[in-house]
Amino acid sequence: MKLQDLQKKNIGLVLSGGGVKAMAHIGAIKALHEYEIYADAVSGVGTGAVIGAFYAKGMSFAQMLDFFKETPLFRYSFFSTNKPGLFDTEKYLYFMSNYFGKDTFEAMERRLFVTVTDLQKGIPKTINSGKLLLPLLASAALPPVFSPVTIDGMLYADGGIMNNFPIEVLSDELDVVIGSYTSGMKEIGKGKLDDPISLAKRTKRLMLHANCREKLCAVDILFRPKDLEYIKFSDDLAVEKAFMIGYEHASRYLKEYVRA
Repeated sequence: MKLQDLQKKNIGLVLSGGGVKAMAHIGAIKALHEYEIYADAVSGVGTGAVIGAFYAKGMSFAQMLDFFKETPLFRYSFFSTNKPGLFDTEKYLYFMSNYFGKDTFEAMERRLFVTVTDLQKGIPKTINSGKLLLPLLASAALPPVFSPVTIDGMLYADGGIMNNFPIEVLSDELDVVIGSYTSGMKEIGKGKLDDPISLAKRTKRLMLHANCREKLCAVDILFRPKDLEYIKFSDDLAVEKAFMIGYEHASRYLKEYVRA
C-alpha cells in the first residue's frame, strides 16, 4: 500500500503493555505523525492503555513523557494497608486526574478501548464508555505489586494478564491496524534463571507473550523494537531511552515502507 493511500485509511492502533518499555509507543506514534499517519481508534492495555488515553485525548508527546517522568510510581505513602497489593492503585487517581479534564471516554478526541482483567470471573473485558480513569488504573495494575481496582463492585487488574495485545475490538471496523508491541521475548542463558525471582519474572513474561503471539501476525504494520530488551526498570533515563528506541525503530520501518 502506498503512503498516500495509507494516509487516507481509517486506522486502528494497538498498544501492548510493557511498563517503562511501553514508552516506545510514544516514539512510534511520533514517527507515524511525521508521515502524516493518524489513528482513528486506539486499543490499549497496561501502560499502553494509559499512553493510548493520552493520545486519544490529543496530548503532546512532551506531555506524555512528562507524566511518566514526574509521576512517583513507588511512594511510601502509597503502600496498601487493607488491599491485596503492595501499593494502593487508587491512590494514583490524583495524578491521573491532573492530566484529564473530564473523566469520561466520551471526552476523548479519538475512540479508545481499554482492556482489563476481571479477576472474579477470570475473563478479559474491554471498556470504552463511561468513567475513564479507574479503568486506566485497573488496566495497568499488575498483581501483586499494585492492588486491584474496584469498578461497579467488581475487582479488575492488569488487562495484560489475559490479553496483552487487544486487537479484537479493532479488526472488523477499520481499514488498517497498526500494532506497537514492547513485550518481546529472546532466548536467554541458563545462568539467568538461577534464582526464584528471575525464574518468576521469566515465567510471567512468557505467559504475557503467549497470549498474543499469533495476533502479532494479524496487524498490517507491526512495530517491535528488539533494543528494548536492554531497558532496565531501575534506569533513571529509561523513559527517554525507551521513547527514542521506539521512535528510531518506527522511523526506520516507515522509511523502508515508503520505499517499497
